[in-house]
Amino acid sequence: MNFGLTEEQQMIVDTVRSFVENEIYPHEDTVERSGTVPTEIAQQIKQKTLDLGFYACNFPQEVGGAGLSHLEFALVERELGRGCMALNHFFGRPQNILMACEGDQKERYLLPAVRGEKMDALAMTEPGAGSDVRGMSCAAERKGGDWVLNGTKHFISGADHADFVIVFVATGVDDTPRGPKKRITTFLVDRGTPGFTIRDGYKSVSHRGYKNMILEFDDCRLSDDQVLGAVDGGFAVMNEWLYATRITVATMSVGRARRCFDYALNYASEREQFGQKIGKYQGISFQIADMITEIDAADWLTLASAWRLDQGLPANREIASAKLYASEMLARVTDSTLQIFGGMGLMDDFPIERFWRDARVERIWDGTSEIQRHIISRDLLRPLGA
Repeated sequence: MNFGLTEEQQMIVDTVRSFVENEIYPHEDTVERSGTVPTEIAQQIKQKTLDLGFYACNFPQEVGGAGLSHLEFALVERELGRGCMALNHFFGRPQNILMACEGDQKERYLLPAVRGEKMDALAMTEPGAGSDVRGMSCAAERKGGDWVLNGTKHFISGADHADFVIVFVATGVDDTPRGPKKRITTFLVDRGTPGFTIRDGYKSVSHRGYKNMILEFDDCRLSDDQVLGAVDGGFAVMNEWLYATRITVATMSVGRARRCFDYALNYASEREQFGQKIGKYQGISFQIADMITEIDAADWLTLASAWRLDQGLPANREIASAKLYASEMLARVTDSTLQIFGGMGLMDDFPIERFWRDARVERIWDGTSEIQRHIISRDLLRPLGA
């Protein structure tokens, strides 16, 4: 692995960081206080991203994307992590699972998503099934030549703006030595389809303005050409494409931690107590040293996992390690920064309390810390027969 960035990669970092500072930061207070992204601002961000040529930069050039490598896209996501998630959503990175589209699906879903004409959302989690994906009760069954879908999904990010949703549902059950095992199929469901309702979800303290939605399916009829991948092949589609969500959490955690750290470093160098800068006290300076060490470690762990994907090497464990460590590192960095700021850290005069609140969800979504530890330990122990 080359530990230095090429000139082109550094240009990507500089361009995206500048975009975040100039197009995202100025609107963060508005979103934080209103809990929503004004439509005009959302469209401005989306159009400027298209003009830059960065929209759908996670897709290959043959379908109209920028064709960035996994490492280069990780750099993009890292810089976006510095900004408000509700706003950088409109920077436009469609779910790469859409690369599984075949035939007419490409013209109907994949290409419009890459061009920015349609937006997508991914729906997996249910009220009774989060980490236990096979425990989902949302199901589809064959009736009259169609699939009839019933059930509920929740915590669905981006569904408030989505033109279509990528939904994972149960389509059968197999008896196995370990008990019944549900078969999963992925469907592409258009907004406005009869029997499909999108409504507001819960109010979250993390990432205000980046809404989670509830999806309800009531005898929603879908055709065979809305199946993404093979019938009962949802896990195959999931395992091939959804690694990207965990890398995204890791990279964005690193970016947000670096922004938070900058506040801590500057404050420690300016704030005076007992006649000297607080950064001169070991209790503060050692926290600063620990913070930057952990941020750098998470950064390299994350970039290394993306690099492995580019080399065609197994990376499941490495990605899980990156997601686990980076998300937990962010929690420690935001907490330490708040401690350095003291009481002012909890006031909304500074964004520290926002960073602190936002950090909490990173250890939960896209696979909890416990799930990541399970993936890591299973990868290590299975070859030994344990």
